[in-house]
Amino acid sequence: MKNLYLIAILICGFIFTGKAQTVTGKVIGETAPLAGANIKVDGKTASATTGADGSFELKLTEGAYKLQVSYVGYTTVIQKVSLAKNQTVNLTINLSPKANMQEVVVVSSRKPTKISEIPGTVWVVDGAKIQEQARAGIPFKQTLAQLIPSLDAGPEGRTNYGQNQRGRDALVMIDGVSLNSTRGVSRQFESIDPFNIERIEVLSGASAVYGGGATGGIINIITKKGQDSQPSFTTQVGVRSGLKEKSDHDVRVAQAISGGSKDWNGRIGMAFQKNNAAYGADGKQIFTDITQTDLQYNQSFDFFGSTEFKLTEYQKLSVNAQYYNSGYRGDKDLFLGTNYAGLLSNPSLLEMRNGYASDVDPKTSRANINANYQASDILGGQTLYVQAAARNEQFSFHPFPGQAAIPQRLYSSSSIQNTNYSALKLVLNKDWSRLNLTYGIDADNENFNAQQALFDRTKAFTSGGLNNTTIATIARYPNFRVNGLSGFLQAQVKVADFLTLSGGVRQQRMFVKVGDFVGTAAAVPLAYGVGRTATAIAGGENHYDVNLLNAGLVFKISAPQQAWFNFSQGFNLADPAKYYGQGTYTLAGTNWNLGNSINVGSSPLTGIKTEQYEAGYRYRTGVFNAQVAGFYALSDKNVKTNSTFNIEVFDEKVRNIGVEGSLSLNLKNGFEAGANGLYIKTQKQNTDGTWALQDLTVASPSKIAGYLGYNGKVFGLKAQVFHSFDSKDDIGTGRELKGYTTVDLLGSVKVFTGSLSFGVQNLLNKNYQTIWSQRSVLLYQALAKPETFYYAGRGRTYNLTYTLNY
Repeated sequence: MKNLYLIAILICGFIFTGKAQTVTGKVIGETAPLAGANIKVDGKTASATTGADGSFELKLTEGAYKLQVSYVGYTTVIQKVSLAKNQTVNLTINLSPKANMQEVVVVSSRKPTKISEIPGTVWVVDGAKIQEQARAGIPFKQTLAQLIPSLDAGPEGRTNYGQNQRGRDALVMIDGVSLNSTRGVSRQFESIDPFNIERIEVLSGASAVYGGGATGGIINIITKKGQDSQPSFTTQVGVRSGLKEKSDHDVRVAQAISGGSKDWNGRIGMAFQKNNAAYGADGKQIFTDITQTDLQYNQSFDFFGSTEFKLTEYQKLSVNAQYYNSGYRGDKDLFLGTNYAGLLSNPSLLEMRNGYASDVDPKTSRANINANYQASDILGGQTLYVQAAARNEQFSFHPFPGQAAIPQRLYSSSSIQNTNYSALKLVLNKDWSRLNLTYGIDADNENFNAQQALFDRTKAFTSGGLNNTTIATIARYPNFRVNGLSGFLQAQVKVADFLTLSGGVRQQRMFVKVGDFVGTAAAVPLAYGVGRTATAIAGGENHYDVNLLNAGLVFKISAPQQAWFNFSQGFNLADPAKYYGQGTYTLAGTNWNLGNSINVGSSPLTGIKTEQYEAGYRYRTGVFNAQVAGFYALSDKNVKTNSTFNIEVFDEKVRNIGVEGSLSLNLKNGFEAGANGLYIKTQKQNTDGTWALQDLTVASPSKIAGYLGYNGKVFGLKAQVFHSFDSKDDIGTGRELKGYTTVDLLGSVKVFTGSLSFGVQNLLNKNYQTIWSQRSVLLYQALAKPETFYYAGRGRTYNLTYTLNY
């Protein structure tokens, strides 16, 4: 409660802070408020930068002024204003795109490109939309599912496992630096607080423009940067609660400072969030996710700093650094029944209970740094882009019961997984009147290791999984190193004013080195005193080469309309940690002898290539926007999770057939409406050549989302709906994922010097089981009763956020 009182005091303090001789207002683009627009006072040093909702504030002396309002890609506006003593003037300034100017993105081709010239499905989620969702209390993964048509329903825990893009893996990046790793840990969206996000660029469909991992598409998170103006500040405080119990409240505080000059700018943003208990629509506390961990009793901190230097008229250097930490901080967890009776036989014993303690708690920790250098008009008029990046991350998991061969009794353990990643990328671009050429080299290195903390079985067993004291640490997966070296060439030819052709090639070689490893079936009994030695599964080295092609055309029907067709290839490398290190063991005397195994020598690492065909149409004006695309994607192999939670690769073709699209209407009187959706069918080919529905643990359900709202000068209100459709597969008699529908209410109101945002998530208090929960039942059904993995969606939840820009 102390946190709630503090927030109330802060909000009241902000509300009753007055400003004299003040110019306030909002800068509006063609479809939404513009975050990051610059407002400069002609002939003065005073300036301001718009916040996420497009608002700004200037304190000036009495007199007449000319305000110069600018934003990249939009025509600069000169706004005259006169201020009398103690006067406050409120303005609404509308900026128009420059002639034939469309939004510019880098996600499609590694260089700034107009959307109108891209032969593919591109979405841009601007900062205003992201902040609107975040300030209303909508979690980040649900926000992405609501706003990105090609992305699945978001899990409500720590993982984004199964949150596919067009039914396949998405490559997630921050400022062009990959968050994906060869080890398939699905925590890419637990990587940054929305407070530090400027916009998100999305390319739907298979692509190799940034390397592997993008068989479903690319999601590039662009962070907020500094402005070349006097220092400006943003303060944000918020609280969220379902009003079920006193423990049902979350708090967040964020602060940013930004500023600079014509040759330098910088920004520092810090965001803190503390979650407590979460409750379903039935009023009961949601079970802890013991598989991939959740965000109850979680504490997160995101520190993000960026700076940019204009070295010369033709050169600039930018550096971004981030530290992100998100982990469990509590003592309440899922009680599995004494001697695991609730887990194994009597699910009525399962309950949330105090008394949890563990030597290893669920956590995500990342430290990133990347530097970008750009030089124009070199080497015969080319532009050079150089990026160097490094990332260190550690993931730890919830204590989880497992089965050891001897003795026949469950044990409890947690894994701790570490990845070190570094990359160097060089891109050159040359633009002639009708030909644009982009080419370059990518080099990256990834090192992975993982340990498994084994807990005292008696304490864990008798406490129902609440007491987890480490008695030994073993290797969880084989250590591995992956080095990648790639070269690529992309060309774009303007055949006529109405027709542009593009095509490219990428050649990539992956060098993989895997360490020796004693399989879990032997290492666990050894740690508990059964046997003394074990034969290791041999490691080794190999490499994987892949050549990837793409081609496309854009037909410009008119200035706001384009149609396109493209063919593109993407690829994934099977997770070495879960692919290798599998083996059967038998105890002979005191040694665990190795039988069959999957090792580097006998089973070279397998890459999965995906080919996609796509046709689409888009229409973009200031009032009405529409985009639709049909796609067909085919891969040559199928990856499945087996009963030991490792993966196997089969020579089975897998295909995705679908349509994604979006419509939006933005009227100048402030009313807005829109809808987006994805229809998808995923199938695998049987041995007789027929097609069957793909396994539900990896296949994506179709979805639709929509909204209706009003965005005025002082007040805004929006209702939004999300629906995930039922889906099924052809395994056995057919299994089904049940869909659900949620409705949210979002709003904001200007309150003197700031804005008060409010939200009601799951307005109708819908009781539903999350998609991830239904998948986890299928994945872990051999281990425990299905009720163990029942994770309800959060019930009706209220949120208040106060944001002050000054």
